[in-house]
Amino acid sequence: MIPFTDEELLAPVQDSLELIRPMLQNDGGDMKLLGIKNGVVYVRLTGHCHGCAASSQTLKYGVERQLRMDIHPELSVVNIPEGEEFEL
Repeated sequence: MIPFTDEELLAPVQDSLELIRPMLQNDGGDMKLLGIKNGVVYVRLTGHCHGCAASSQTLKYGVERQLRMDIHPELSVVNIPEGEEFEL
């Protein structure tokens, strides 16, 4: 169980994602934080990352790994593809 509220996670998650963004941007991609619910971080991969065959690996071994190292080992990340609706 993650010992933080979703609101408490927002600033640390944003800071951690900023560490990952340059890597994505170097390959022509990017990501947008959509929100956090019950310790699950929802993002949208954009640019070249959208639809890339390696995007699931990027999400798991790049984004999720960074969040777990920086904040808490039980955090998880879900990509909401462009065109799909997302509501908290």
